[in-house]
Order: sequence, then structure tokens, then C-alpha cells
Amino acid sequence: MKTKLVLSIATLVIIALSVFGFFILPQSLDKVPDISLNFIDGRKIEFNSLRGKPLLVTFWSTTCSTCIKEMPHLAKLYQQLNKDGLEIIGIAMPYDPPNRVLELTESRSIPYPIALDIEGVASKAFGNINATPTSFLIDSLGNIIQQKTGEMNIDQLRIKIKKLLKTPPTTIS
Repeated sequence: MKTKLVLSIATLVIIALSVFGFFILPQSLDKVPDISLNFIDGRKIEFNSLRGKPLLVTFWSTTCSTCIKEMPHLAKLYQQLNKDGLEIIGIAMPYDPPNRVLELTESRSIPYPIALDIEGVASKAFGNINATPTSFLIDSLGNIIQQKTGEMNIDQLRIKIKKLLKTPPTTIS
């Protein structure tokens, strides 16, 4: 009887973890999706136009304390490495009201571009993003080389980006 109960509980835990992993954690991608983004400054940019330089894409929310904590570090990283070719794009989650996104971006003096994902196209294209922050480091060819949900180690990230900036883009024939 006790063994049956333990097996039943173990089975339920495995099912719950599987459901959590499928619905909450983003699904793994190899390449950046071919979508366009609308930015708070009115610009519209196609992701494929950003090829040729390293790109960090981070999904965030105005209600995410980890996201807010990470922003000054990302701003500093952007200020240090943008001149060398790094691009950072912040994508606000679909449930964030645009006015709150704009207010937070202005109050925090975020130097990198911020996109609105009002219809959830970007969050779906990147593997159904539900948890924030979720970030993707993308090489100059559009390959996703790192995906992280949760707070990033900025020092390790800086090292990876500097290596990407030193590596010339190559194509596979």
C-alpha cells in the first residue's frame, strides 16, 4: 500500500514537472526567428536586418524585480560594447501596458532599444516565453548560442560577447 502511494506521488511529480517544462519554460531554438518588432520610438525592425553583429535579446516585464535589477547591468554592457558591434534589444511582455513600459524605460534611462510585443508574436516565435527575464545571445549569423531564463551572470556574458565581437562572421557553404 505504501509503495503504491509513493509511486503515485512520484508519477504526479513527474507529470507536473513535464507540464511546467512544456508550458512555462521556453522551448529551445537554434536560429533567431524571422519576425519584425515595433519599438517604443516608432521604428519597426526586421530581425534578419540585424545579422552581421552579435545580438542580445531579453524578454522582460515591468513587474519583474529581477528584470528591473538586471537593467542597469545591461545598460552598462550596451554602453561599453555597442560601439564595437553589440546590439541589445529588450522586448516587453504582451501583458505589459505600453504606457508602463515607456515610463519605466524613461525613468531608468535605458539606452538600448525597447520593443513592444502587444500581440505576443515575438514571445511565441522565441518558444512561448512565459517567464521573465528570458534572454538569448545570438551570433552574427543569427544562431542562438545561449538561452537563459532568470538572472544572467553579466561578467560571463561580457566574456562571451567579447569573443563573438572578435570572431569574424563566416558562412557555411
